[in-house]
Amino acid sequence: MFLQLFKKLLKKTNNHDVNKERNSDELIQLKQGNVYYSLDKNMDAIRKIYKLPSNQDLKTRELYIGGVELRASIVFLSPIVNTGLIEKAIIKPLLTNTSISKKIEDIIISQSIKRIYSFKEVLQEINKGSTVLFIDESKTAFSMDTVEVKARSIDKAEYEVILKGPKEAFNENVVDNIALVRKYFTTESLINEKINVGKRTEDEVHILYLDDIVNDELLEIVKQSLNKVDIDSVQNLGILEQLIEEREKSIFPTTLYTERPDRAVSFIQDGYIVLVMKNSPACLVLPATFWSFFHTPEEHYLKFLFGNFTRILRMFAVFITLFTSAIYIAITNYHAQMIPPDLQLAISATRERVPFPIVFEILMMEIAFELIREAGLRVPNPMGPTIGIVGALILGQAAVEANIISPIVIIIVALGGLSSFSISDISFNFAIRICRFLFIIAASVFGIYGMSLLFIIGLSYMLSIKSFGVPYLAPMTPRYTSSQDTIFRKLLKNERFRPGFLKPKDIQKKGE
Repeated sequence: MFLQLFKKLLKKTNNHDVNKERNSDELIQLKQGNVYYSLDKNMDAIRKIYKLPSNQDLKTRELYIGGVELRASIVFLSPIVNTGLIEKAIIKPLLTNTSISKKIEDIIISQSIKRIYSFKEVLQEINKGSTVLFIDESKTAFSMDTVEVKARSIDKAEYEVILKGPKEAFNENVVDNIALVRKYFTTESLINEKINVGKRTEDEVHILYLDDIVNDELLEIVKQSLNKVDIDSVQNLGILEQLIEEREKSIFPTTLYTERPDRAVSFIQDGYIVLVMKNSPACLVLPATFWSFFHTPEEHYLKFLFGNFTRILRMFAVFITLFTSAIYIAITNYHAQMIPPDLQLAISATRERVPFPIVFEILMMEIAFELIREAGLRVPNPMGPTIGIVGALILGQAAVEANIISPIVIIIVALGGLSSFSISDISFNFAIRICRFLFIIAASVFGIYGMSLLFIIGLSYMLSIKSFGVPYLAPMTPRYTSSQDTIFRKLLKNERFRPGFLKPKDIQKKGE
């Protein structure tokens, strides 16, 4: 009896699975087929694919085209279209038409209309916000651009803050982002190519470059990297950045992520390639070298001396962040003879009652600083400064009074942590902060020699990195013909060459 019940249950389950597979196969065939001659068949296919009436977003409207007296239907996703535009530009002209000889393109009032013949194209157009028109007794459908995606207005940049120069930043609307870039160019050479990535969602990536400057081989490498993306969905540039990098596990970033249109434009003018994508309030600059992350957009808006002064400060800040804590550990543990006796006595006096080794002190405070930084970023804005003050002042002072940490360690860790804020790029900032811990470990084990060895290994590793075929430390090494904009920049009138490592079609910057 139990065996018979089990067999019946198993049979029902198998039948359910078979029906499920049949439905799935039927949907696949519909999506891969062409538009039907019959309007009823087309609308049945749309209902099955979009699961009507369960799906509340998809809207359909049946109508008669005046003049020719043919049945028709329009299909669109209501949350991402301009319904007023559909009523004015599509429905009203079709209903009021009296001519029997006019083409659909002449009846509909739309800035863009195209003919489509397959359901794959139909679904792509509907999903991106277009309105699709099916006509009875026609194997051709028509797509009209009616997209209206809600997005933020153009605001100021949040992370790449500058005092002198444009203040506007990208937002999540790809049309706005492309417009922000294009308004800087009054030339037909600016090209906007589109490539679909993602198997299931087919997300659009826009490639921006100057046709008469960009290197064709570099452009082809970028396109191949995008075509190799093998994933169902690419939500934004943050995901795409990880999918197209040559070394996914590298600590150093090889693509530049910027939220400033003016910075993106300056790279395009030099022969770089810029990627923009919907849902991303920034763009990707390809390829990216070490110096791209070290520079900031404000330096060229400032006078020659002022811009180089900020670069000197930033270079010092990078070295302070990397080496201050590590040098303190190395000198106090292994090379005490390098510091004056009075300073040795002062350090010993501050550590007289501290029960932990120096390495433990430094690591404990470095980790605490990172926790305070992370907490300040994640909490609501009004609470961020409060957490910083509580963490830095109250906890630090309490740790010193409790003889857990010596006062000089507080100074050293705070100096290194504050210096890291001078690096505006998020990815490069993470790389420097992680390297700081590596130098601390090397100094605690081998002293200055360990730090030197790790520094040489790091430089050798950076020399081996390439970003889309471009050496990471170019143009310093290997050397190329360029304006040599590395540690210091030249006078603007002396920056006569584009980066030679990009191999642009026109290497010399000159006015017609």
